[in-house]
Order: sequence, then C-alpha cells, then structure tokens
Amino acid sequence: MAVFAPKYAHAFASVVASAKLDAATAQQQLNDFAGTLAGSHELRELLMDPSFPHDQKLKVLDAVCAKIGVYREVRNLFAVIMDHHRLGELNQIVAEYALVADEGAGVAEAEVTSARSLNEQDRSELEQQVAKLAGSRVRVTYREDATLLGGAVVRIGSTIYDGSVKAQLEQMKQRLVSA
Repeated sequence: MAVFAPKYAHAFASVVASAKLDAATAQQQLNDFAGTLAGSHELRELLMDPSFPHDQKLKVLDAVCAKIGVYREVRNLFAVIMDHHRLGELNQIVAEYALVADEGAGVAEAEVTSARSLNEQDRSELEQQVAKLAGSRVRVTYREDATLLGGAVVRIGSTIYDGSVKAQLEQMKQRLVSA
C-alpha cells in the first residue's frame, strides 16, 4: 500500500468525525465514486490528464459527484486527491479509509480460510465465535484453501488461530518425532 494512503484516510476520518457525518455512508460514497472512476476509462483519463484545464476537471468532478450524490466533504476529498495527482491510487486510499473507519467504530477485520466453501449457517456461527475472540464486532472475509484438508484458519489483525486439520496433523507429527 502506498505510504500516503493512510495520511489521506486518517485526515478524511477526522473530517467525517468533525462534520458528524455517517462514516458508513461516506464509505459507500467513496466506493461509488471509485467504482464510477474504474468503470469509465474516459472519465479516468480526463481527470488524470495534466493538459486538461484544472477548472474544467473540477466541473466534471462536481457533475459526477452530484450525479452520485455525495457529501460535500467527500467531493472535497476527491478534489484534493485530484489536485495532488493521486487519483491513480484512489482505491488504496478508499481501502485504507475503510480500515480507519472500522477501527474507529470498533470493528475488527478478520480473515477466515477454510478447506471448503462455508454455507450461511456455518458462516454465521463462525462469525459469532470470531467476534468473541476479537472482543468486538468483526468484518469477515472468506477464502478457500484445499490444502487445509478440513477446519479453518482465522486471522484477526496479526493474531492467527489455526484450527485446520493440516496444522493438527503437523502438531501430531512433531509430538511423535520428539517422543
């Protein structure tokens, strides 16, 4: 991740808090604009073209933001990012803001890797257990890794809980070798 992304994210989080904006809505607006920018090669090229007049870029930005319906503060963030020639790194800034906003809301990021796809009931039960481990609400992303054989590996921040069959077999092997 770019070294400047956290700076923009923390600064924007401060603006959101001081303006008493809904952080989830701001996040959605950031995602909407990033999606619009990613989906339109012409828009991206125009806003990133150094030869295109700055005042015209702002008019285009204003039109896009009005169409999407974003907070004035969100629009201002995009203007600053554009002024600093960082639109190419917008996705990194948006992702970093999501982490900062989650941290501020007491939501932990967790990653669950399992040998197979989990159904909704398994996911719900696992998310409750992960929330207990984290001591807070969690946002869980899921991955599959058939080499685990069974069970799951849960990562919350820098802490890893390895409940995979592969890890259990490895532990058993170590105990047998050392006995």
